[in-house]
Amino acid sequence: MTTPTAEGTVPWPEETAARYRQEGLWRDLPLHAVLMESAKGREDKVALVDGDVRITFGELVDRVEAAAARLLDIGLRPDDRIVLQLPNSWQFAVLTLACFRAGIVPVMALPGHRLHEMRAVAEVAEARAVAVPERIKDFDHRRLAQQVAEEVASVEMIMISGTAQADEVSLDDLLRPSASEDSPKEKAGGIPQPDPDLVLMFLLSGGTTGMPKLIARTHNDYDYNIRECSRVSGLSEDTVYLVALPAGHNFPLGCPGLLGALFAGGTVVMLSSPHPVKALQTIQNEGVTVTAAVPAVAQRWIDYVEETADLPDISSLKVLQVGGSRFPDELAARVRPVLGCTLQQVFGMAEGLINMTRLDDPEEVITTTQGRPVSSADDIRIVDPLGQDLPDGQPGSILTRGPYTPRGYYRAPEANERSFVEGWYSSGDIVERRPDGNLVVHGRDKDIINRGGEKISAEEVESLVYRLSAIEMAAAVAMPDPSLGEGLCLYVKLREGENITLEQVRTELTDAGLAPFKLPERLEIIDEIPMTRVGKINKKALREDVRRRMEPSSTSQTNYDREGERDGHP
Repeated sequence: MTTPTAEGTVPWPEETAARYRQEGLWRDLPLHAVLMESAKGREDKVALVDGDVRITFGELVDRVEAAAARLLDIGLRPDDRIVLQLPNSWQFAVLTLACFRAGIVPVMALPGHRLHEMRAVAEVAEARAVAVPERIKDFDHRRLAQQVAEEVASVEMIMISGTAQADEVSLDDLLRPSASEDSPKEKAGGIPQPDPDLVLMFLLSGGTTGMPKLIARTHNDYDYNIRECSRVSGLSEDTVYLVALPAGHNFPLGCPGLLGALFAGGTVVMLSSPHPVKALQTIQNEGVTVTAAVPAVAQRWIDYVEETADLPDISSLKVLQVGGSRFPDELAARVRPVLGCTLQQVFGMAEGLINMTRLDDPEEVITTTQGRPVSSADDIRIVDPLGQDLPDGQPGSILTRGPYTPRGYYRAPEANERSFVEGWYSSGDIVERRPDGNLVVHGRDKDIINRGGEKISAEEVESLVYRLSAIEMAAAVAMPDPSLGEGLCLYVKLREGENITLEQVRTELTDAGLAPFKLPERLEIIDEIPMTRVGKINKKALREDVRRRMEPSSTSQTNYDREGERDGHP
């Protein structure tokens, strides 16, 4: 038997939860009920588009109800966990909603994760199933799921999008419409509604120290998260929302994301890649009005529009949300004149707090800040290293709490001691609050690399690098990257008589199961790793060193083909 999720979560204090209910912030509605309400009167309207697949609201509710019943029929139980590693597709959306309906907890892995991450996530979640595609590009996800099942005792089922083998569950069959012979609607109607205070799903942290941590989001808190983000983003039944970032991310999932669009009665368009050719053509074909991008993707779209003569008509696009990492001011200023839409900067975290610029903000606010909290119930403090509050205009560490910011990670007491103090969550971001309440993000105070919105733990990479016998000491640091914001540079001290190449390092880390986006893009072999006075590796000195080395004359081992190793990751 797996451990109930309630035993690993940190609840809100009872008096705080009662206040959120009294103020109408928590509605005590399971998220499935919100979908059912939005579908009323819109049964024939298209809710979900995936290439040639078009699913109406009526069909979506039918598939979700049927799939929820089938999940329980095959032996899963409410509160069981499923690791979802699916590309952007109608299957992702329907399976996620079916899990919500059945009270089964999806764990949002990413297509770019490999054995190293998948195994750890499945172990902590005590997952009973893993849902994957057969392949994405040249990577065998079926084999990855088999490895996870072999190494994690709790995993009993593999769900496959594509051709399932005899011992696997076919997602195409699981997610099919209802049929008279199995009466799934009647079965689903008999499923108890999930308790809105229980865990809805697990999102993954950026993994600032070691492996990603599981973030337990409840029906109540995520419902409020979606409602406030939808309000600030202006979603309505006329919204056509394009999901071009990996849908398992908090940003395109519920900020307001695909769930916000569906709950507003709008239409969601799933796209497998944010490549500008595909994305802009889809915007024209489907009349997309809102989409979300990380800065690297937004920059590629802007550059493509400026450099291409024969372009699709993207005049339907009204709002481009950009988040995941700081959007450079000079790029932000090009969104409206080049793409013809309003930029909405988004600064937030899967752990809760979401900040957004408003659609009617002055252009100066939109292009130079990362917005302000979406909810008046969000509490924010900006503090110095001693925890003392700082006045507006001075950068410091941000602390936050509120009705959609959980009080702790799942089964991670040590991480909770570091990141959650007296109800306040410390994200590690350094921000400045302006007198108008808008925040300007300056960076992070934790040892991570922010590669195009994906947070890479230096500690995690270093721990695997030390498996290479040639390496005596290693340090992973962020280096400037004009496209992604930051890349990963690996400094190493070799053992006497040894040598190593960047290609060898990347191959070894890939074989160890590390995700492609975490692989180092530059290798610096040095005689001694600089240390601080207290005996720690001097990462600040190394970051300054790599900036100096990144000159045109540099002969370091770098310049890796990023497009070839993204594997669906933006």
